Amino acid sequence: MSLQGKRIVVGLGGGIAAFKAVELVRELMRRGAEVRVVMTEAATHFVGPITFAGLTGKPAVTDLWAEDYAGEVHVELGDWADAIVIAPATMNLMARASSGQANDAVLATLACARGDVFFAPAMHARMWSHPAMQSNIQTLRARGAVVLGPVTGPLANGEIGEGRMMEPEDIAEAIESHLVHSDDLSGSRILITAGPTHEDLDPVRYLGNRSSGRMGYAIASRAQHRGAEVTIVSGPVHLPVPSGAEVVRVRSAEEMHAAVMSRFEHFDVVIMAAAVADYRPERRATRKIKKGKSLKLELVRNPDILADVGAKRARRPSVLVGFALETENLEQSARDKLERKAADLIVANEASAGLGGDTNRATLVDAATATPLPEMTKRALADQVLDRVRTLLNNSSQRSRLETEHEAPN
Repeated sequence: MSLQGKRIVVGLGGGIAAFKAVELVRELMRRGAEVRVVMTEAATHFVGPITFAGLTGKPAVTDLWAEDYAGEVHVELGDWADAIVIAPATMNLMARASSGQANDAVLATLACARGDVFFAPAMHARMWSHPAMQSNIQTLRARGAVVLGPVTGPLANGEIGEGRMMEPEDIAEAIESHLVHSDDLSGSRILITAGPTHEDLDPVRYLGNRSSGRMGYAIASRAQHRGAEVTIVSGPVHLPVPSGAEVVRVRSAEEMHAAVMSRFEHFDVVIMAAAVADYRPERRATRKIKKGKSLKLELVRNPDILADVGAKRARRPSVLVGFALETENLEQSARDKLERKAADLIVANEASAGLGGDTNRATLVDAATATPLPEMTKRALADQVLDRVRTLLNNSSQRSRLETEHEAPN
């Protein structure tokens, strides 16, 4: 019930993604929020107001002139809401919002908003990339609105492109992060490794693993939303980079090692979420290896990036986080890794679920505690990890302050 006590207005524009707003309302309420719904007339052609009345226990506002609303409902809702989220936010609705129009229930409520405003765009990729759309986005952001998405995926007409509305759970998590965790990592610089590494056998083949990179990118996205300055050292993945984050793309474990070791001293936090290959071929063939009855490979150990950062750090990073994928003795294996590699926190994952899934089940292990977590989305786990990072940063700052006071001359 992480949004307990929060009051959120969900506003719907007229787009095919309006059906997702039903699940968004349910998800926000599941997290404890009280929700009211406002709809444009066009939105009612895609999903009926009675659906939201059944979910929320309150009639959906569709008409500023309806006789059953006492007073000025848009003013009342603007005062009432801690946040207003427009999902789906169509090109037309966002254009009208950017120009300050207030000629329907959604826009009039937006004009009276006292709380945070979020837009979850949903439209065809060509509409999203249109110069007028991008100009309107810049205007809305300049006024303080938070734009969530869109993401790349299947569009209404079957094409693949950037314009798909974020999934309801991701929208709810972003709103929660903003309302509950807003800027709690402001001023922190965080380096995150993500994805697999590919160890080339020849020009067309490589050794790799099933890591999707979604865990590392989820941590980067949540850290960015919470005010941190984020750099991602990323293995080969096909994921959107969180807005505002820097990405350093690498391929092999040696390349990732070089990128991290040349940068880590400039960061407050290093989070090693990448699935780095333990071994690489001793020799890389310059030409494609021809098919034969069998193939013998000589492998050599790759550098241990987490251990090398742990061994060489002085005052920075203040917090070092590693990940461990284990099949047995989860807590003890994580604690051994914590000590051997001089880390501050190990996120121990159960390997039974494999790599690349949408959810994780993990145990957070530090010097004093081991906290088993239930299965949850990667974005939810990202916030759990960052909550612990924030605590470790605060503890580190307090220790530094006490050491400075102790060293100061009398």
